Amino acid sequence: MSASLGGGPHRPPQTTLRHRLAELRGPAAVPRPLDARALAALAANPGCRRRAILDGAGVDKTALAAKLGAPSGFGQSQFAIARGNAFEAKVKADGGRELLRLLGIEEPSAVDLPELAAAGPEGRAARTALALREATAAGRWALLDHPMLALEVAGSPVYLEPDAVVVHPDGRWTVVEIKSFPMIDGSADASKVGAAARQAAVYVLALERVAAVTEGARVAHTVLLVCPKDFSNLPTGSPVDVRKQLAVTRRQLTRLTRIEEIADALPEGVTFDVAECSAEQLAAAVECVPHAYAPECLSACELAFHCRERARAADVVAALGRSVRGELGGLTTIGAVLAAARGEWGDPDDPAVGALRRARALRAEALDAAAARVPGEVVACAS
Repeated sequence: MSASLGGGPHRPPQTTLRHRLAELRGPAAVPRPLDARALAALAANPGCRRRAILDGAGVDKTALAAKLGAPSGFGQSQFAIARGNAFEAKVKADGGRELLRLLGIEEPSAVDLPELAAAGPEGRAARTALALREATAAGRWALLDHPMLALEVAGSPVYLEPDAVVVHPDGRWTVVEIKSFPMIDGSADASKVGAAARQAAVYVLALERVAAVTEGARVAHTVLLVCPKDFSNLPTGSPVDVRKQLAVTRRQLTRLTRIEEIADALPEGVTFDVAECSAEQLAAAVECVPHAYAPECLSACELAFHCRERARAADVVAALGRSVRGELGGLTTIGAVLAAARGEWGDPDDPAVGALRRARALRAEALDAAAARVPGEVVACAS
């Protein structure tokens, strides 16, 4: 990184976006691909330019957070990953017999299993699209194991790999999401089901691009969620309607600022090369990109602890949550909120300022009333 983040010659216009992202990531760093889980989290916070550029460049945010001195515990444990892989292998064993059983198909020979191997993600995505078209035209059941789907996000291609996609004889395509959390008495943890639904909605969105150019194809908005039944390892399935998540994801992804716009706004010489830069250089580079921290980031982003520390240092209201930020309108700092409540600052006609002053007055009345009751209570106890 250059000594001055704002110095250096202007980048030549012929520099491609891919080269620019490689410069930001570090020439020797292997890009971290975006998956549906990360994409769903990105769509949930489209105003965060910091996450958009780091994910677009394929920066290892876990390593970056550790070097910044704010490591996050976000992510799955190795035990959970191993358990999930073992359960998925059971679901797909013997030609996917258990999975097909959940679809009402007792004879696996009635289902085609297309070969999806190809060179690179682009090749696999093209092979998947071809297999989907062929299966739809054949009018037979087909099970695509780990197909590759392509989706453009903020001007950059993203390759996604769902657990499976089932092609029905009537041309309907259904996403299958396999999770290792249990489904007890026909229901599972609502937060985990919601996360799975948001993730599956990303796959549905990518599938719709292929279906739009495939005659007779349509993507089902109900995905099949497969989980262990009760406390056993026996797979059970439940349909999950993802239309709401799909609408939110589609709307949020269209709001994302294009990655090239964010990259062009960065000072010359900025890089997030974790291997080559010091912690101080990385901190300066990260601060060049605006963030949109909210408490929800703690369960969705590796840089959440770092951004929370900066948000608290800046005294911003957003650190308290999006709902609080929305209620307070133009009051953007905690200091301004407290000053408005005390009557030291703010327009009294502002609804947010008026609500804060009423709340402070009610609190003062409650404390005065409580203080007035204390002596009487003490006398009563003594007698």
